[in-house]
Amino acid sequence: MLKIFGNSYSINVRKLLWLCAELDLPYEQEQWGAGFRSTKAPEFLALNPNALVPVITDGPHVLWESNTICRYLASKNGRSDLLPADPMGRACVEQWMDWGATELNNAWRYAFMALVRKSPTHNDAQALAASADEWNRLMQLLDAQLEKTGAFAAGPSFTLADVVLGLATNRWWMTPIAHPRLPAVQDYYQRLSQRPAFLLHGRNGTP
Repeated sequence: MLKIFGNSYSINVRKLLWLCAELDLPYEQEQWGAGFRSTKAPEFLALNPNALVPVITDGPHVLWESNTICRYLASKNGRSDLLPADPMGRACVEQWMDWGATELNNAWRYAFMALVRKSPTHNDAQALAASADEWNRLMQLLDAQLEKTGAFAAGPSFTLADVVLGLATNRWWMTPIAHPRLPAVQDYYQRLSQRPAFLLHGRNGTP
């Protein structure tokens, strides 16, 4: 059986939990990191030397990096609706997944750590303001993309890109920064909220 290593509060672990719910895929979960078992433990480092969650085992195979795991699970389960088989369709989905993991995540990290996690090492007011401004700028880019597609990040249908960006959108709404008015993002958030799996693992009160 598929086994997920990582705590249910991690935004990257929640990608997998949400996707498994969409796929109706059974799994076992072990809670690691952020108040649970330390990812510095030798048994965890043997799975992922980066000491980061999530990690999965699927039979004898081990995978880490949340977006890679999402791609693997969608492909293994034949879900070309979530990750298209044609090269351009797949590239469009992966483009927005990778944008979320690199550009968007890097933008929100400081503000989130300061305002939500209350990290004592994230107390620079200028860095906080810069993080919030860049986060909002990138959410405006997402708003423009959603206005163009009229529905979801990569087009008219729900894909893996929305698992990544849906969780980031939830985090944006729940972090106490000034939010510009983004009608397409707001509609997107409500559209995702019609999915039971998003309510279970995304819009569940956890930023």
